Amino acid sequence: MSFLWKSGNGGTTEKTLTLEEQQEKINEVRKQLEEPSSLAIQGFLSDASILRFLRARNWNVQKSSKMLKSAVKWRAAYKPEMISWEEIAHEAETGKIYRADYKDKLGRTVLVLRPGLEVSLFTAE
Repeated sequence: MSFLWKSGNGGTTEKTLTLEEQQEKINEVRKQLEEPSSLAIQGFLSDASILRFLRARNWNVQKSSKMLKSAVKWRAAYKPEMISWEEIAHEAETGKIYRADYKDKLGRTVLVLRPGLEVSLFTAE
C-alpha cells in the first residue's frame, strides 16, 4: 500500500509500507492504549480504525496514539453509538440535520449534518 508524503521542497514522495510494517505499527499503538472497558469502544479500536489514525498522522505512533486516546475519551463521554433519532429530531426543524433515505453498510440509519444551512426559527421584527 502506498501513501503520498509531502517533502520539504513542496513536492510529494511516495512512501510504501508492507502489510507486516503496517501491522507492526498497529501493534505499537495498541501497546500504548489502555484496555477499554466498554464493548462499543472495543469495537471502535479495530485494526482498520487504528490504521486510519496512523495514516492521519503519517505513521507516527506517538501522535496516532494521542489522537486515538482523545477520540476514545470523547466516545466514552458522549456515547455516539447510543444517539437515537428521537433525541435529535428537533434539530431537523432548524435544517441542520436530516435522516437519509439509505442505510450504511451495517444497516444503520444515516444522519446528515448541515450546520451551515441552519435556518433561524426567529425572524427580526
